[in-house]
Order: sequence, then C-alpha cells, then structure tokens
Amino acid sequence: MARIAGVTLPSNKPVVISLTYIYGIGQTKAQKILAKAQIDESIKTQDLTPDQENAIRIIVEKENTVEGELRRETMSNIKRLKEIGCYRGTRHTKNLPARGQRTKTNSRTVRGNTRKTAGSGRRIISKT
Repeated sequence: MARIAGVTLPSNKPVVISLTYIYGIGQTKAQKILAKAQIDESIKTQDLTPDQENAIRIIVEKENTVEGELRRETMSNIKRLKEIGCYRGTRHTKNLPARGQRTKTNSRTVRGNTRKTAGSGRRIISKT
C-alpha cells in the first residue's frame, strides 16, 4: 500500500486514478506528476516499485500544496473574506452560494427548505 501525503492510496486502481484520492490533486495534475516522474499512467498502484513511490511522494509533497496545508489555506481565505465583510464573505457566513447562482429554485437543502415530495409542495384547494 502506497502512502503519500498522509493518504493511503487504493492498491487495485491505476496510479493516475489513485492519486486523485489526495485532496488537491485532480486528474490533470495527477497526469503531470506521473509524466514528471516518468511513470506509466496505466500501471496499478500495487505494482509500483519503492523508487517510483518515492519519486511520486517527492513531487507531490515538494511542488504541490495538498491535504492539510491546502485546507488551512482555503479556510484562511474564507475567513479573510468574512472579516473584511465583502459580498462573498457574507454569502459564506450565511451558507449561501457565493458565485452568483440563483437561490429561488436551487440550493434548497442549503437554505433548509427541503421538500419530501415532488412538485411545488403546495396543497391543491379543491373547488366544490
């Protein structure tokens, strides 16, 4: 089992997929890391040699911001937005979408307006 940046990578998947289990590494960044380490993308994680694991570990930990450090950086950015009182900061404080999405029909679960049945949720008043 390969362990990189505090994350145990799944051993039965290709390396390019298992690297995406690390917070801060997506598909594209995983491909760039493997190209830099000169490792084939289709090889399974369990088939990596210790030298290959170390090469990936060095590239991930030295050149990329991942896991705890990235989470702290993101939280500090959001905290800064809240402290200066900008629009995005107030949206984060209220747990609402911060990037211009509509809230009339979407983001119901965030607003606490969950509806258990389909439809508009209104009762039909019968005309008798």
